[in-house]
Amino acid sequence: MRADSRPGSDDAAYARARLLALDVDGTLTDGRILYSVAGDTLAFDVRDGLAIEWLAAAGVTVAWISGRASNATLERAKKLHVPEIFVGVADKHACLLELQQRRGIERADTLAMGDDLPDLALVPRAAALVAPSDARPEVLAAADWVTQAAGGRGAVRELAERMLRARGAWPALLARYAAGTRP
Repeated sequence: MRADSRPGSDDAAYARARLLALDVDGTLTDGRILYSVAGDTLAFDVRDGLAIEWLAAAGVTVAWISGRASNATLERAKKLHVPEIFVGVADKHACLLELQQRRGIERADTLAMGDDLPDLALVPRAAALVAPSDARPEVLAAADWVTQAAGGRGAVRELAERMLRARGAWPALLARYAAGTRP
């Protein structure tokens, strides 16, 4: 069921999550792919990257599950120390299930975020599906929450902030930045 684009009062799934499964193209990027003789080029939002670092520090395993193989995706994931990266995935449901089994993480402890029809396969394996505001209508309809930000424009950051607020970790994070110390 599609929820309001503002954080609601039921944040239990966001506080509890130990695994965040993210689509890449259209979620971590704006969905555009630039091709050159050197390969593909993708633009990632720096705010999303910082949020991924915060989630890792909070003990959340972040996984990228992309239907498309991309060296640019692999490089960005490497720079952010994303522990679980899957590219060229034909069956996102099976990929997430295998990851959950390997890590011992239940559906109730998993959130997923995606923007297009292949990402609907994540729904049965996640406590909640989050969609960027510019997701396909079918994904928006299936989403438990829709961010105000578009894919590749801070949507993952918005989700991370909701998760950290739900855990009660947001005030301490702000205090560290105000003190001039990066978490």
